Amino acid sequence: METNQSSHSTKKVLTIGGLLVTMGVVYGDIGTSPLYVMKAIIEGNGGLASLSKDFVYGAVSLVFWTLTLLTTVKYVMIALNADNQGEGGIFALYTLVRKKARFLIIPAMIGGATLLADGVLTPAVTVTTAIEGLRGIPVVYDAIGDNQSIIVWITIGIIFCLFQIQRFGTETVGRAFGPIMFCWFTFLGLTGLYNFAQDLSLIAAINPYYAIRLLFSPENKVGIFILGSVFLATTGAEALYSDLGHVGKRNIRVSWPYVKICLVLNYFGQAAWLLKVKNDMTYIQADDLNPFFRMMPAGLEFFSVIFATVAAIIASQSLITGSYTLVAEAIRLRLLPKLKIVYPSTQKGQLYIPTVNNLLFLLCIGVVFYFRTSAHMEAAYGLAITVTMLMTTFLLYYYLLQKKVPPLIAGASMAFFAGIEIIFFVSSIVKFLHGGYVAALIALMILAVMLIWERGNLIEERYADKVSLYDYKNQLKSLSEDKTIPMYQTNLVFLTGNLKNHRIGREILYSILDKRPKRAKVYWFVNVAVTDDPYTEEYYVDTMGTDCIVNIQLRLGFRVSQSVNVYLRQIVQDLMREGTIKPQPQTYTITPGRIVGDFCFILIKEELSRLTHLKKFDRMIMQAKLAIKKIAVSPDRWFGLEFSDYRVEYVPLIIGQQLKSNLSRVNVKDF
Repeated sequence: METNQSSHSTKKVLTIGGLLVTMGVVYGDIGTSPLYVMKAIIEGNGGLASLSKDFVYGAVSLVFWTLTLLTTVKYVMIALNADNQGEGGIFALYTLVRKKARFLIIPAMIGGATLLADGVLTPAVTVTTAIEGLRGIPVVYDAIGDNQSIIVWITIGIIFCLFQIQRFGTETVGRAFGPIMFCWFTFLGLTGLYNFAQDLSLIAAINPYYAIRLLFSPENKVGIFILGSVFLATTGAEALYSDLGHVGKRNIRVSWPYVKICLVLNYFGQAAWLLKVKNDMTYIQADDLNPFFRMMPAGLEFFSVIFATVAAIIASQSLITGSYTLVAEAIRLRLLPKLKIVYPSTQKGQLYIPTVNNLLFLLCIGVVFYFRTSAHMEAAYGLAITVTMLMTTFLLYYYLLQKKVPPLIAGASMAFFAGIEIIFFVSSIVKFLHGGYVAALIALMILAVMLIWERGNLIEERYADKVSLYDYKNQLKSLSEDKTIPMYQTNLVFLTGNLKNHRIGREILYSILDKRPKRAKVYWFVNVAVTDDPYTEEYYVDTMGTDCIVNIQLRLGFRVSQSVNVYLRQIVQDLMREGTIKPQPQTYTITPGRIVGDFCFILIKEELSRLTHLKKFDRMIMQAKLAIKKIAVSPDRWFGLEFSDYRVEYVPLIIGQQLKSNLSRVNVKDF
């Protein structure tokens, strides 16, 4: 065994710079929640005219305790402990617990699909809300009035630019995110404090009594369904956990108190402003009233819109890049087809997936054009993230059991959070026909692809026709030494599935021995196994007692690039150095003293054969999988072979029971 394990500390160093990076990377989504939470609550209750003092106290109390219980307790205090070698997120959590039960892949896929749907909705909601703040500026309102089309086109322009810059990388811009978001949270806290200081009696709303009373108060016209709007205050909590690997839990835990204080001050400031103007006819008659922008001190209105737009762009950027990481992890866990991944900058861990970027962009502008206003988007927004949180809670239960937490304590704590989230889910699902169905459709499309891919893999594994290499060991050795057959290549490499018990697909040996005998000095059979640790880089070698057959298992973490060509160069040198395989001196070469021969990779592509007899449902799954595979990146590009010598061979994919011929022979006279 040779190991080349990357050292990725599970504890990032606590520094001022680290705290600033955390501000920019982790809190973008939750940091823009004040733009629309109180606005959604008062609109859902009938507007400013319907507000009372008790309602405002109860609303801000609900927001405070939602932030405290879900974000602080569940995510900052509990979920951050569930790190996989320093990495967080629903797929990292799944890899920690997947050995507990096979069915745990289902909540992981559901949570991943809804989190990707959130990546579509976040840019649409946050940027639209920020641009709508222009209406609070008298000069701008006089120019555009209630013309929502202007807001829509400005939003589309910003979103278009945001998605276009992804291909170039955001390393330089990313360095500015931290200080900007620190200033943004400070701005939230100070403007909130400015208004809150005018009615300090609101401090009483910290008492959960006001929150509980409001849920059953007749002044609350939507009852428990008010929680659908309140929940928007914690939509960035899942992103906080997903970004754990970028900054480390210490930086998150130290920076969160400051972030939470600023958020709470802003919500209390909005509540104080609402109490001050709730009887003012100027505001009662105003359309699309947003207390965040309206509470701004004189002269700061335009600045607040610009600042909010910048914060919205940063929040969107975090969700977009998070979506790339999520998809890359799903690909390496074999939950999605292989897609082209580009590394556009030198910044560690930064990647760009063109297919994902284009789909997110099209869906995002589709959401903006369809809903047009942020108020209509909020129903879809809340529904997607409640499902993700529920799936995380479910997986956290199994994580706690794995950590030997007593089942009663683990069950009670997770049941508590699940109970809260189910209430939020029910509160959001009531808006299903008002926009929630869009989030559901996006998530279901993503989930359908995952289910098809996963089910297709299981079908192939169930019916795979594998043979033992030991049965063909002598043939391969003889072929390698048979000088009557022209040398096909010095080293012939086949990528194969699980090499357990030295069993490989029959089609590989058919390619070597039957299709056209391929003579080589060394036959390489390479398997890539994705480990539960995110950054594993190691390999296992077995030559079966020969110098012409090499079985390689590359054990790579689910966040490590699968560039087989790069790893194979190192392995060849290692094996020759230790004498496992013979040197391959080259007569004709531009590299003096070269002892490694030429390599050829044989890539086998499958097409479902008409001779395959499967159950109707399984056949539909396989046809769908092969159709999806056509949009996936080719194996040569995925495994980093595009600049290597490779050849593609097509073979029929025959799985299940093979159809048999029942022809009867007849005499010539019967023609």
